[in-house]
Amino acid sequence: MAEPICVYIKASDPLSETGLVASMRNRPELRVVEERQVEQGAVGLLAVDRVDAAALQLLGSMRASRAERVVIVASNLDEEGVIAAAEAGVAGLLRRVEATPDRLVQVITSVCRGAGVVPPDLLGRLLKQVASLQHHVLTPRGMGLSGLTSRETDVLRLVATGHGTQEIAQKLAYSERTVKNTLHDVTSRFHLRNRSHAVAYAIREGFI
Repeated sequence: MAEPICVYIKASDPLSETGLVASMRNRPELRVVEERQVEQGAVGLLAVDRVDAAALQLLGSMRASRAERVVIVASNLDEEGVIAAAEAGVAGLLRRVEATPDRLVQVITSVCRGAGVVPPDLLGRLLKQVASLQHHVLTPRGMGLSGLTSRETDVLRLVATGHGTQEIAQKLAYSERTVKNTLHDVTSRFHLRNRSHAVAYAIREGFI
């Protein structure tokens, strides 16, 4: 039998939190823990009325306790809430009316495996919003959804294959200063330590 998934539950009101904890504690697929017991890689389950500023504040507190992936169960879930949740890096969204114990376990398991879960009727709107962002904001700046320009992507790919600054400059017909500035821009923007860290980050996030 697979190791139970470590789950930390929080809600905007005590009654919802107590109910969720009670319904999830008897599931063999999960191991419900308190905040002090949260392990690296745990899944957070957050119940709120709607995805607003207060909900995002609770989300931040869950992340601070090492719950890396968070599933939000909301009583009211609209397009604006889905976009806010996506921008905050929420891994799963579920309407409270659909949050049966079996469905919750299914979503938590999917999220633990790296999948994202969004109500089907809102997914299309989210994709349209992403397309609009790409067209109106990123493309005019020469950037993709990764936040990297094509130049930055090209430079990181060559760094990843072991090329030095001079080689990269020759291959891409840039000056060495341009290559150095490009790498500096990436490490600064994403708060990375050095070029090796930048490559590791880009690979992990699927940018290159």
